Amino acid sequence: MMVKRGKAGDGCLRVVMTGGGSGGHITPLLAVSHELRQMVPDAELTYIGQKGDSLGDIPAQEPSIDRVYAVRAGKLRRYHGEGLRQLLDIPTVAKNFRDVFYVVAGIFQSWRLLRKLRPDVVFIKGGFVGVPVGLAAAWLHIPFVTHDSDALPGLANRIIARWAGMHAVGLPKEIYKYPADKTVTVGVPISRHYRPLDAAGQLAVRRELGLQDYKQIVLVTGGGLGAQRLNEAILAASRTLLADYPGLAIVHLAGRRLEEGLRQQYAAQLLPEQLQRVQVKGFINNLYDYSAAADVVVTRAGGTSMAEFAAQAKACVVVPNPLLTGGHQLKNAQVLADRNAVVLVDESRLARQPDSLGRPLKQLLDAPERRAMLGKALSGLAQPDAAKRLAMLLLEQAKYTPAGKQ
Repeated sequence: MMVKRGKAGDGCLRVVMTGGGSGGHITPLLAVSHELRQMVPDAELTYIGQKGDSLGDIPAQEPSIDRVYAVRAGKLRRYHGEGLRQLLDIPTVAKNFRDVFYVVAGIFQSWRLLRKLRPDVVFIKGGFVGVPVGLAAAWLHIPFVTHDSDALPGLANRIIARWAGMHAVGLPKEIYKYPADKTVTVGVPISRHYRPLDAAGQLAVRRELGLQDYKQIVLVTGGGLGAQRLNEAILAASRTLLADYPGLAIVHLAGRRLEEGLRQQYAAQLLPEQLQRVQVKGFINNLYDYSAAADVVVTRAGGTSMAEFAAQAKACVVVPNPLLTGGHQLKNAQVLADRNAVVLVDESRLARQPDSLGRPLKQLLDAPERRAMLGKALSGLAQPDAAKRLAMLLLEQAKYTPAGKQ
């Protein structure tokens, strides 16, 4: 447990928030916690994460979160397109069997925590930690709200769906299979720092980051955990890109576990002058600054990431992860590509031609009007007030009215 502020007095609003496993679950949760803190300054906000989560330390750094706990949670390992082969993989089957016991332990841990915390409402963003927390909340008759950023709801939220008070979703509610009367479209909550900037604003951010001397910047991000295939593809294309564009810099967010290995690979492949124009980082808390500074963003197709870049009207090259359960990134990316809002690259193409990201990047670097068109199309999907709308929904479920609005 980590306590940041004194416990609020009796009668205050108490909210428990849970989610994890990826930055796409944690960053929206933090955006909602910030909005709740603005609406109800004396609220007691608690985060429950999953033991062993590699990004579990991030909520503890958020000023609006009062305290942090962790419980056991399991994971059902399924890979899109793998079919029956994954059922014959002994290590995968063994881990799934072990995690059944983790879920049971997590339910009892969550039950004890919720009895102690006595929250008025629970917010479940996604990730498998939501299963034990959601089931414990249902057991104790505590209302909870789920949120799905992607076009396809995550398995954890589907498991606990029948007991949810409301389902908040990022896309039009008609595409989800939740009950219509319990589903509301709020958008995807993102940090207030994601906003469009003009040329002067972009230059100011570049100065803050020490990137003002570069003519063009490409940002590469595979999410908080990184993306090995994406890292390899950019690495393969980097030498030619840096040679063809002498004023180009590449900022590569590799993921915490992949950072050092990728840095060594760049050092082995690039000329000394080129290496000076590459920054490799693991996980950063100010992604919004680096994306604001970038001319082009290379990214996966998670719902949260795309909402963030939409708010900044960024030109994006999107490489969806084809193995994630249900192919939800594939569906996200196709929706955006059909609206001419992103450049879509199939990961299977990268497997055959590791340097194939170079061509679409060159096309965008050479065409500022094309970048502007993509950014405008993507920004049309942005819902910058999503965090506030979701915070209001939580207050409604908690039957709480902020002071001055009675």
